[in-house]
Amino acid sequence: MKNKSFFTLISLLFGLYIILTGTGEVSAHCDSYDGPVIKDAQLALNLKDVTPVLKWVAPKDEAVIKALFAQTVAIRDKGKDIQKIADVYFFESLVRIHRASEGESFKGLKPAGSVSPAVAGADKALEIGNIDQFADKIAAAVREGIRSRFNEAYERKKAAGKTIKQGREYVESYVQLTHFVEGIHQLVSHGAFHKHQ
Repeated sequence: MKNKSFFTLISLLFGLYIILTGTGEVSAHCDSYDGPVIKDAQLALNLKDVTPVLKWVAPKDEAVIKALFAQTVAIRDKGKDIQKIADVYFFESLVRIHRASEGESFKGLKPAGSVSPAVAGADKALEIGNIDQFADKIAAAVREGIRSRFNEAYERKKAAGKTIKQGREYVESYVQLTHFVEGIHQLVSHGAFHKHQ
């Protein structure tokens, strides 16, 4: 139960980051070379044991991953160039299948260091076993985001009846405020979970 609450918080914080930054595309670093999927894939290949990567795929995809893994391991000792090609093919296949189980597209592997600050923060919290500092940072950003949008809308509302231009400026600020708080409320009320299918 404690783990579920922790991962719910991580999901909510990541969702809030998306709202705060206006990033439309969800880009967890499952597809990054320094992400957890590739790290587990590298570990699995070094151990010659597929088990570390199976958690990243849905049960229906296990057989495909096991077969790809066996093929990759079988040819890795044929030389450095073959090993590199085989590893990259396995990484890409694994990430593509993992992303599909999340309902996300795969656009290729990303270099290390391409992760968003939100995901980096969540990863760091998982490493140290404490989410408080990261949660406080996100909460402060949400508070500031609401406050700044409110202040702008409130000030523009005072002059909204003077001219059509000023009225439109108020409406623009009003829409930004309401969309922002509505998006946050949606995340807090419903979470940002995905399930393997």
